[in-house]
Amino acid sequence: MQITLLVMFSETVKRFQIIWNYKFNILIQLLTIGLIFIGATFFLGGGQFNQQLLIPVFIGYVVWFYARIVIMSTSADMVGEAQSGTLEQMYMTPAPTEFLILGRMLAMLVTTTLMVAITSLALALLLHIQVPLSWEAVPILALTLGGLFGFTLMLSGAALAFKQIDALADLIQNLMLFLTGSLLPVSHFPGWLAAIAQTLPITQGVIVLRNVLISNQSLLTTWQNGSLVLLVIHSSIYLLGGWFIFKWCERLAKRQGSLSHY
Repeated sequence: MQITLLVMFSETVKRFQIIWNYKFNILIQLLTIGLIFIGATFFLGGGQFNQQLLIPVFIGYVVWFYARIVIMSTSADMVGEAQSGTLEQMYMTPAPTEFLILGRMLAMLVTTTLMVAITSLALALLLHIQVPLSWEAVPILALTLGGLFGFTLMLSGAALAFKQIDALADLIQNLMLFLTGSLLPVSHFPGWLAAIAQTLPITQGVIVLRNVLISNQSLLTTWQNGSLVLLVIHSSIYLLGGWFIFKWCERLAKRQGSLSHY
């Protein structure tokens, strides 16, 4: 436990240093995310900002924002370490690799939350978006992020095995914007497309969050109607499956002797 906390603290400090040292690039990224949201809601509203449309889209967009940063950061970290030749050092530390990965993910959660909060607050003030806040959204968001982290473990494993996965990560985070109900509720999708959307890591989380924040459903109600149960199952499968795939890819890279090669 002490090792995990130390790793988490070190990784958090490291990420804040990176954000500060490359603050101009981070600022442009946040500006880009904000402009995408403004453009998407403008076109979805038929050339105007519809307040009834803004709130559900804003909730879905914030979750996708988390997904985008986590997915792109994860792939960039693994590829960057492979390119610089420092990837093998992860396996030379006294701390188990599992603790290092956990520490990095928790550190990423802290820094990503800060970036999401700044951009979300700016958009809410600019467009006068009043999202009804509720403490019940916190465990739902945590469950959603758990499934997302499981998915990023899969990408991390793919980076160990295949090295260059930037294009894959970019493709996935763009697909998530359009296919997870972030912009348009899944209920509006054709049946076959809705079935595909339900397999993605943040789709169910977006659905339950909207039910709680917009429809004022309690956690008990979402549990009874099965939407929260489905989210728990969905996130658990992604988290356990992601861990299994990561370890499998790790063993594959070690067996091939390509762990530190790029």
